[in-house]
Amino acid sequence: MNTIFGLGFILFAGLLSAKLIKKIKLPAVTAYLLLGIFIGPSLLKLVPEGILGASGLISNIVLGIIAFGIGQNFSRYHLRRIGKTVVWISVLEACGAWILVTLIFYLILRQPFYLSLLFGAIASATAPAATVMVMREYRAKGNFTDTLLGVVAIDDAWCLIIFAISLAISQAIYAHNLAAFFLAKVFFSSLLSIFGAFILGAFLAIVLSVFYRFVRTPTELLILTLGIVFLNIGIAIWLNLSVLLANMFLGAALVNLNRYSFKFFDSLKIIDSPLFLLFFVLAGASLEINILGKLSIIGLSYLVFRVAGKILGASLGAKISNAATSVRKYLGFGLIPQAGVALGCALVAKSDFPQVGNMIFTTIVATTVIYELIGPLCTKYALRKAGDIIIH
Repeated sequence: MNTIFGLGFILFAGLLSAKLIKKIKLPAVTAYLLLGIFIGPSLLKLVPEGILGASGLISNIVLGIIAFGIGQNFSRYHLRRIGKTVVWISVLEACGAWILVTLIFYLILRQPFYLSLLFGAIASATAPAATVMVMREYRAKGNFTDTLLGVVAIDDAWCLIIFAISLAISQAIYAHNLAAFFLAKVFFSSLLSIFGAFILGAFLAIVLSVFYRFVRTPTELLILTLGIVFLNIGIAIWLNLSVLLANMFLGAALVNLNRYSFKFFDSLKIIDSPLFLLFFVLAGASLEINILGKLSIIGLSYLVFRVAGKILGASLGAKISNAATSVRKYLGFGLIPQAGVALGCALVAKSDFPQVGNMIFTTIVATTVIYELIGPLCTKYALRKAGDIIIH
């Protein structure tokens, strides 16, 4: 199967599988992931090597577009409405997963503290792609949806900070070096990376607003918006910044700088659905079935206690910020998916800790696919219970 034929097959099969799975009221994301698993290298081997080789490119593009869209929710109006709630929930759900997983691994599973800390840090990450896809599919609207979007958007910022702190401490323990200077250096480097992503996103938002004056047609608007988003992704990769944060800051700055910002976000909706389909099918195809056999008590504990930490932390944050009852009860269920950032952190851990790195990476890959399968179902459940979608 050549690459072009493969792309056509994936798009057609993806659409068909989504139509079929809707009959049993499951989200399209789940259909795409299951399709990817079945046609991937581990089973039917129907995905051409050319497409598998381009999965990193497609992932960066899709994550960039998703993060750009999430940035739209950081307008001054939205922040005034749910700002305090989003900050409290996002901090406590990230820290909840971090602390609970670390404690369970160290005290119950008797793993080394540096290893427990790394698993806890990776547990703090939440993948926005699946959550956003479910919201779009069911046209979710309401305060619960706005709050959930804000939380998943800012979650990766906390994850990067938490992982930087944990990595520094783990490296120090692993090397028997607890020097304060060493810890401060790694922590400062992480903060610099986040600040750099903010500067890059804000600068390109200004560029986009300036060039908007010369746009005359919807086609030109699409080309301009996509070009700037691609530039932002490329520069972020080049400068070793977070693609997610850089594009989130691009969207957030744009929505506060330009009163016509909704046109930029709407223009991308014309083309993003096929890209999302490809992204999730390839995520499913990346699973190696034999990895699931290695999902021992460590993997199962990670699966369970990460979710418990997210739900407990989100509930506590909602209670402190006096959020609505629906937010307290159900928002944690929308934070289960985990993908890009977690896998990136796992790759860093694999590189820096060769003795245990493979075990970390294997566990995160296996649990990521499981989270991406059950996550959309949990998000749909939360949105329905909160009353932001109606399932007929």
